[in-house]
Amino acid sequence: MTRIGVVLRPELAPEDLVEAARAADRAGVDEVWLWEDCFYSGGLSTAALVLANTERLNVGIGVLPTPMRNVAATAMEIATVARVHPGRLRVGLGHGVQSWMGQIGARVQSPLTLLSEQMTALTSLLAGESVTVQGRYVSLDNVQLNWPPLQPPPLLVGATGPKTLALSGRTAVGTILTSETSPDQVRTAIGHIDGGPAHDVVVYVAAGPDDATNNLQRWIDAGATTVVLEPSAAEPDPTTLFAHAASLTQQFGAPEPHSR
Repeated sequence: MTRIGVVLRPELAPEDLVEAARAADRAGVDEVWLWEDCFYSGGLSTAALVLANTERLNVGIGVLPTPMRNVAATAMEIATVARVHPGRLRVGLGHGVQSWMGQIGARVQSPLTLLSEQMTALTSLLAGESVTVQGRYVSLDNVQLNWPPLQPPPLLVGATGPKTLALSGRTAVGTILTSETSPDQVRTAIGHIDGGPAHDVVVYVAAGPDDATNNLQRWIDAGATTVVLEPSAAEPDPTTLFAHAASLTQQFGAPEPHSR
């Protein structure tokens, strides 16, 4: 089965994004995707707003830039949202745009090492474990969440390069690929990921309501398990895609549980 989602772009003001999420919920969209761009809305706060203002809509975050955040704070925020809205959230993490990371004084020498350390620690924290680690970037001393999620949300990695794709296969349950990824590049990426048949492959597809159906099967045949329809930055309003996305969900099958 293939999940179908729609991007709610960061160019939407928070109040407009909430209204768009409600419209998506009414239209029968299965999942909306957000990401944390500098310097728009926060990824987790936005996800919490969407979940609190909808009845059944699922949310994917693709992605949170790890250099911006302490892993303990990230775990606390994810756990809070996941406890209140169990089974409706999945979270992707990534390197972040390096120029922006430099702009805020958070650029690191080895983004790959940082992402690896954060993914390992975050997975353990969300599982309710006590974590002590002294890494290159992540340092925790007997840290344990008082309110871990009863159902830890799936963690994914946003990746493009071979090393990060391989890291995703080792540390995450899924990988998020950008809208510039062609079907052939999806196949190549899956080879680098080597995450097994249960590994989710999320692909953003730049699509309007008239062309998405014709293009969609190409990415599915290449191995995408979630296809996310992405409106352009010039036309960020996603509402014209909602009915189409809902019909595509019916066409390509019922969504699988996030916790597979």
